[in-house]
Amino acid sequence: MHPVPIVTLKSSGRRFPVAPGETVLEAAQRAGVALPYSCRAGVCGSCKATLLEGRCEYPRNPPLALDAGALAHHAVLPCQAVPCGDLLLEAREVASVEDIARRQLGVVVADKWRLATDVIGLRLLPDRGERRLRRLPGQYLDVLLEDGRRRPFSIANGPQRDGSIELHVRHVAGGGFTSWVNDVLKVGDRLRVEGPLGTFVPREDSERPMIFMAGGTGFAPVKAIVEHFIALGTRRPMRLYWGARSAADLYLRALAERWAREVPNLTFHAVVSHPELADGLRTGLVHEAVLADQPDLSGHDLYMSGPPAMIDAARPLFLAAGLSEDRLYYDSFEYAPDVLAQIIAGRAGIHDLPLP
Repeated sequence: MHPVPIVTLKSSGRRFPVAPGETVLEAAQRAGVALPYSCRAGVCGSCKATLLEGRCEYPRNPPLALDAGALAHHAVLPCQAVPCGDLLLEAREVASVEDIARRQLGVVVADKWRLATDVIGLRLLPDRGERRLRRLPGQYLDVLLEDGRRRPFSIANGPQRDGSIELHVRHVAGGGFTSWVNDVLKVGDRLRVEGPLGTFVPREDSERPMIFMAGGTGFAPVKAIVEHFIALGTRRPMRLYWGARSAADLYLRALAERWAREVPNLTFHAVVSHPELADGLRTGLVHEAVLADQPDLSGHDLYMSGPPAMIDAARPLFLAAGLSEDRLYYDSFEYAPDVLAQIIAGRAGIHDLPLP
């Protein structure tokens, strides 16, 4: 009988066993060790670690987020990596989320409103007899569907006394669940959710200036984190960039503009990618606007959330601009399993598919 593989984290010296067929991330979570992650599908790369000793394989999904250069530097993706024996990893840990257990609960739709032509706002409350969800700003939850599928949504508000959870749901053409939310779901309906998930949370152990970059409904978790720092009364400079296809897609622009007026250390930059839809706003790609304003990122912390295409384009450029990888925090929207299957099968590219 083969011994159970043991993963050792070099920085902290923490060790945990990995059950047969289990990924490093799953084993870490079972052991109460919080490693960074977002998509859980091998696509976004936010969980990336360095393999110092040992060997692993990827029996579930290929490590799409690792290019040849990353593989040459022994990078691995714990969310998909299954150990072939003991491993020694250089990996970041997110201590702030370690003592928050994820769980399932029933929720009731307390409010539903239209944020934009294709974005619905939802306010969910714990169902009768349910405890409120313990969580941190920036985390997300899975809506559990009856057929066993899941749909992830970032939580757009920080923890509330009444346990309320705010979601921003974009209606994706051809998306069964988001169409149901848009057309059928009503106040009083019940849902089953699981959370909190993700490690896109505020880091308070720094005095560096912060840059926040959101794409589309990636504004949801950024909103929660920005509101957290505003409530703390932080004096750290905060620059918020929000990119969208059109001015109308910046569905809470008035809120961001109010922050910029009322919070002395916060500036807001709206960026629209289609000039003909800009309505006088700055045009271009949002990550290019960040770099134009701040070509040297070496002294910053940077939070970004949005479509994988935005994350993929921005990440290497931000690192090339001097941003330290351990001060780049990002939330890349997760693909639904059926969409991911198309990517793996080669029927579509990562940048070609709609978000779930």
